[in-house]
Amino acid sequence: MSSIESLPLMLKQLGLPSMLAHWEAQSQQAIDDRWSYPQYLASLANLEVSHRKTRRITRHIKEAKLPAGKTLDSFDFKALPSVNSAQITALSEDVSWVKRAHNLIVFGPSGIGKTHLAAAIAYRLIEQGIRARFETTTALVQQLQQAQAEYKLPAMLARLARIPVLILDDIGYVKKDADETGVLFQLIADRYETNSLIITANQAFDEWDKIFSDSAMAVAAIDRLVHHSTIINLKGESFRKRSQPTASISG
Repeated sequence: MSSIESLPLMLKQLGLPSMLAHWEAQSQQAIDDRWSYPQYLASLANLEVSHRKTRRITRHIKEAKLPAGKTLDSFDFKALPSVNSAQITALSEDVSWVKRAHNLIVFGPSGIGKTHLAAAIAYRLIEQGIRARFETTTALVQQLQQAQAEYKLPAMLARLARIPVLILDDIGYVKKDADETGVLFQLIADRYETNSLIITANQAFDEWDKIFSDSAMAVAAIDRLVHHSTIINLKGESFRKRSQPTASISG
């Protein structure tokens, strides 16, 4: 039988840092409150589970590269009546659409809050165990082009496929260039019915021929995106414009 003196060493060897840090305090509480052995063990195990969940969320948020501060708590729903807050909450808390590899597409003019909503939904999904990744579309397309030039595009697509939710922010800023739109289409096709995309765009679908160099490719990309998707159209004035002070003119 192991002695109580060896317990800290065993907890360390087992990789249970939270139980190691709290077993003595929990032991004293168990004595004071007359817990049973299973109650004491359950309390310690719960601390370990909570600690691991917190570490996992922290790690996955860092991995996701989400814009800082873009959460649902900081989004001003009152300033944007076109946003259905109940719908956004549902998308944030119900992960079934991600499990089904559905997409979310957010349209709207610049500065209206598309990026904020996309990031805020991703934050909530991560808290529920769903990994996500935020990328400006232009930067990711450049990475995909580089991978293609080095004959590593399949490997890069495979790495991205391990991320259930990929955010493509500002897809409309991709140049209408065959190389750029070609790798973008490959990404969309690779994730079709296997993983989710959250896309923000200034242009409606009928303007996507300004993004893709080939109209047939634009139609094929849209077809894959909308097959299983939720589409949100934001309307209103730019947050950035509203936050600018009004200049006064004295005469």
